[in-house]
Amino acid sequence: MQQKTAALKFVVLLGFVSLCADATYEGARSITGAYLQVLGASGTVVGLVAGFGELIGYGLRLVIGYLSDQTRKYWGITTLGYILNTAVVPLLAFAGRWEVAAGLMMAERTGKAVRTPPRDALLSYGVSQIGKGFGFGLHEAMDQTGAVMGPLAVAAMVYFQGEYHNGFTILVIPAVLGLIILLFLQFLYPNPSDFETETIVEKDSKLPRIFWIYLGAVAIIAAGYADFPLIAFHFQKQEIASGQTIPLFYAMAMGVDAVAALIFGYLFDRVGITILVVAALISALFAPCVFLGDTHLALLGIAFWGIGMGAQESILKAAVAGMVPMAKRATAYGIFSTGYGLAWFVGSALMGFLYDGSIMWLVAFSSTTQLLAIPFFVWVKLKVSHAPTEVDSQEVTNVIIQDLES
Repeated sequence: MQQKTAALKFVVLLGFVSLCADATYEGARSITGAYLQVLGASGTVVGLVAGFGELIGYGLRLVIGYLSDQTRKYWGITTLGYILNTAVVPLLAFAGRWEVAAGLMMAERTGKAVRTPPRDALLSYGVSQIGKGFGFGLHEAMDQTGAVMGPLAVAAMVYFQGEYHNGFTILVIPAVLGLIILLFLQFLYPNPSDFETETIVEKDSKLPRIFWIYLGAVAIIAAGYADFPLIAFHFQKQEIASGQTIPLFYAMAMGVDAVAALIFGYLFDRVGITILVVAALISALFAPCVFLGDTHLALLGIAFWGIGMGAQESILKAAVAGMVPMAKRATAYGIFSTGYGLAWFVGSALMGFLYDGSIMWLVAFSSTTQLLAIPFFVWVKLKVSHAPTEVDSQEVTNVIIQDLES
């Protein structure tokens, strides 16, 4: 019980670090496009900066994951990543040229790439005590809470102060708070790997075959998942929502994402990878509702989209923790993030092309890819021995209650 209480505190504190980080960089990303335009950048520049930033953000994770496992400096690399990811954001307030702002945006994306694989490895150790699905779901819920709070704070600052640079200035608060919690956390828990007892026998130096098949299924899901900018573009073009209400649609999606992450994470601990089939079936419904429906159906579609995102950001990573040995965990998460990001990028580009030609083809592609992933998830379920009763949910609830009372 004491070990579970300590693990729960570790996961919650790491969740607060992610909450602060997401509030910082998501708050900035809500206005960086408009800020670059004010500084004199062209539309082409904005597109290149955003696209190249995402390429760095996903591509670099492949190398960082490997280096994290080789050096075992999980805390050090994670801290470096969070410093780059958040500390540079308030500096955008002082960027007098778009070139400077673009450089800071690249640094922020680089920081996220550096901190994600080792952070996920550290998190995987803690969640082994409280349930992998529940732990990753809780982390995602806190993460998305920050993703909603940050843009709202920035919007309020810009509304009352009237200048974009004031919006960046307010973000120094979550940036500093998150870094303080992170330093405190690694002082309290210098060796989070102690939470987990190795249950996977490492037969050779390669990642297990099941991981690659699983990654293929996840890539199929990612390729067919429309990015929100394309959805917002459609809403604006078809007058489904106005410029003032589109951000509210996104905020609603993030709220649904947070709740879905907790629910699907809990269910993952009960029934295993089978719950991914349910998530795929639900996410297959978002494209028809969003791209073919009116405002009411679009709202329903956004809810389906948020559910799919919540499931992806929680149980997809939780499943990896049950497939890969501890010593290769950061490497696996680096490969996983890179594969997921590249598939998302290629799929998004293709869906943008399909949108200009035929919305029906876009909808067909998006829904079909979600459904195509289901047989792979079933196959993985048959091959992976997942014990859904490995963590008693009532025991975890008792830990939370006792922790609150203390």
